[in-house]
Amino acid sequence: MNIMKKRSIILFSLLILVMAPPLGAQEPTAREVVQKSYDLMRGKSSYSEITMKIIRPKWERTLSFKAWAKGTKYSMIYVTAPAKEKGQVFLKRDKEMWNWIPSIERTIKIPPSMMMQSWMGSDMTNDDLVKESSIVDDYDQEMSGTETIEGYECYKITLIPKEESAVVWGKIVSWISKKSYFTLRNEYYDEDGYLVNTEILSEIKNVGDRTIPTYFEMIPEDKPGQKTTMEFTSIKFNIPLDDNFFSLQNIRKVR
Repeated sequence: MNIMKKRSIILFSLLILVMAPPLGAQEPTAREVVQKSYDLMRGKSSYSEITMKIIRPKWERTLSFKAWAKGTKYSMIYVTAPAKEKGQVFLKRDKEMWNWIPSIERTIKIPPSMMMQSWMGSDMTNDDLVKESSIVDDYDQEMSGTETIEGYECYKITLIPKEESAVVWGKIVSWISKKSYFTLRNEYYDEDGYLVNTEILSEIKNVGDRTIPTYFEMIPEDKPGQKTTMEFTSIKFNIPLDDNFFSLQNIRKVR
């Protein structure tokens, strides 16, 4: 074998080694992708300020609120506007949820049967706002391929509820960015396989140590001209929050 041929073989072998993925490197599982996306939007704790617009064919309504969350157990929402609803508070601890209504000075416990009802007349549910159900633990995740959305290459993942899970959706399909694991689209189907709601996430921004969407749209499939939007005007992650902050005693004091 001549020298030139030997060099060609060596160069070709080196090229294969360079292009080959590292030993042990592999694509994440569907569950791992969903877990990363879930953790990205929650962090260990968070504080956010949100503007919600409820859009209907003949009218619009705007709500503003503050939200605190710690892990998957605790959430608190304080409505700041409009004046009629200002001061209402929603508290979630574990699997229980309460609503403080200052106009009647009463705290009302929200039963599990109402978790899927509309939150403040929007297209979001009580469950959407406080994330009572978990897309990680209450569903089985299946990889359904890859697609590109708004220039981002995404994993397409189908979530099927576990038999023992008390959830309303018969199926959820999610598109999650391969690079940063933020979700760009969710489709929610009923038990008969019909599309009910489409959630579109956009306005990707760097927020502290992570990159996330900051604008959400929830669009009902069978209600033309109707949707609800949420814009995160401020958000901070991994802030110090004591468990006692999420208490029935604090529900009347939080501002």
